[in-house]
Amino acid sequence: MRGRVVSLTERWGSDPLWCEEYGYGIGSPGGIYLLKYRSVGVLDFGERRQDFLHQLYWAPGGVLTARHGVSVRFVGEGEAFWVHRAVSHEVRVTGGDLVYRVCLREVPPALDGLRAGAVSVDAEAGRLLRAIARPGYEERRALEARGRILAGLGVFADELPGRAVTGAGLAATVARALAHDPGDDTRLDEWAARLHTSVTTLQRDFRREFGTSYRRYRTQVRLRAARVLLQTEPVTRVARRVGYASPSAFVAAYGKEFGHTPGGRRR
Repeated sequence: MRGRVVSLTERWGSDPLWCEEYGYGIGSPGGIYLLKYRSVGVLDFGERRQDFLHQLYWAPGGVLTARHGVSVRFVGEGEAFWVHRAVSHEVRVTGGDLVYRVCLREVPPALDGLRAGAVSVDAEAGRLLRAIARPGYEERRALEARGRILAGLGVFADELPGRAVTGAGLAATVARALAHDPGDDTRLDEWAARLHTSVTTLQRDFRREFGTSYRRYRTQVRLRAARVLLQTEPVTRVARRVGYASPSAFVAAYGKEFGHTPGGRRR
């Protein structure tokens, strides 16, 4: 299947500028189908569930925010987000300009048992993904590359399965908004007013859903996002993006959470 470009002449909201498709061995369990998007600013895939194919979202140079159940993951350089077929999820990409969405019928060996989560992408897999998502790539070579791409994916030891919403859904609604914008400074009482509930009820739902308070949960989301953003952005800009009034306040919070300063961060 030759690559085909779909140009979106009237871009709307968080739609891509254009989308290219590339397919090799389509119909076979050993095939691979790729969509390559060019975006500006934000590319939002929305909440979805694909019942026929497993999917891998990869945004080299960008930050990918992925939600599965009540679990939120920020995915950065050298990583992608894997979703098993028939698993609901939401993906949003900021920064960078190219986003790859890989569709498979087979599960890579290292990802067996993972419903949804961040995975590592080694340098060889990344190089080959870029190569086969271009016009004129021979199908035989692309299918050989597919095997090396799948072998180059790995699951992180700390990757936890996403949990379904167990509370009233109030805290999950707020968590979704924070995943989209970790710098959101909306207070708990303001969220309660928007959701037509009481502060006590909303706080109780946070503890039931996440085992912690709203304030603590927001701090955790901000600092997880910061760890990814720091791969490509300076401390002062990251501090502002994740909602801290000053770099010093951000550095103090980061050190308290991770035991080292942003400049001394380690994987």
